[in-house]
Amino acid sequence: MEEASELSVDSAPEGCYLHTELVVDAGQAAIRIDRFLAARLENASRTFVQRAIEAGWVQVNGTPVKASYNVKPGELIDVYQSGRQYDTKIEPEDIPLDIVHEDDDLLIVNKPAGMVVHPGHGHFHGTLVNALLYYLKENPLFAEGGIRPGLAHRIDKDTSGLIAIGKSERTLRNLSSQFLSKSAHREYLALAWGGFTTDEGTIEGNLGRDPSNRQRMKIFPDGSQGKPAITHWRVEERFCYLTLLRCELETGRMHQIRAHMQWINHPLFGDARYGGDQIIRGVETPEYRQFAQCALAICPRQALHAEKLHLRHPASGQEMEFYAPPPADFSQLLDYWRGWKS
Repeated sequence: MEEASELSVDSAPEGCYLHTELVVDAGQAAIRIDRFLAARLENASRTFVQRAIEAGWVQVNGTPVKASYNVKPGELIDVYQSGRQYDTKIEPEDIPLDIVHEDDDLLIVNKPAGMVVHPGHGHFHGTLVNALLYYLKENPLFAEGGIRPGLAHRIDKDTSGLIAIGKSERTLRNLSSQFLSKSAHREYLALAWGGFTTDEGTIEGNLGRDPSNRQRMKIFPDGSQGKPAITHWRVEERFCYLTLLRCELETGRMHQIRAHMQWINHPLFGDARYGGDQIIRGVETPEYRQFAQCALAICPRQALHAEKLHLRHPASGQEMEFYAPPPADFSQLLDYWRGWKS
């Protein structure tokens, strides 16, 4: 599911503006729209969602619906908000892009940590979409100013690495199909707290919004909530109290690697949302504590980097693999821990 905000008010209820636009996943099972939105909107309770529906502020494909309406794959859901509209228009911005590959159909970008992919939730400037609207302003798909032009997938704000962008609707549909059918593969480097007793493994567990903290995802091992999520991992390098992993996603859920690692008690180093920004492994000495605090300062974010992307070219069908080396903060962090190990 993609989630973002934009300025359009063409079909907004009187006194309201478009706050959030959601596209229902292709594999989404039938579910009441109030439950669907409560699980996917940050900081929104089911009571809030039901009141918004009653007020006519929730529309499916441009038509208000009741709380009992069952969402269907591919539907466009608009959620409106009352009150004064802020300046949230998505403008093209001349932001440098680290382009790994480009041809007439496909653009591969190495996104830096700290850059938001989609505008929304207070981030309406400096995003990857703002940069793409400027860089590809002569392209009709991007000239329209949509909220997710060309993007078949995304990565978190503080995760660095590769993103594939389609330069036409046909290319975008092809890329989306590859990610949905799992024929496209993504590999991440992840630095996790603790040691692993084996060299490789798989984490499986339904992933859904955490009811107690809607900015986090939670594992539901009994499958009662969320969607199936599978992460394969193998050890790349062992440190004293951390392990560098290579993770391959079989599914692409929000915060998947971060939540899965936290669930098995190996949160990612520096990951404040999932507890990895604390010193949770090591020896109780002033020297080590000072060392670990310096390490957290070197890379003050989750140590996660989308390093490899394998897909078929949307036009030629050629198998292609793209690579982006870890950014400076990640590389410096690894060297720092290597120094401690030695």
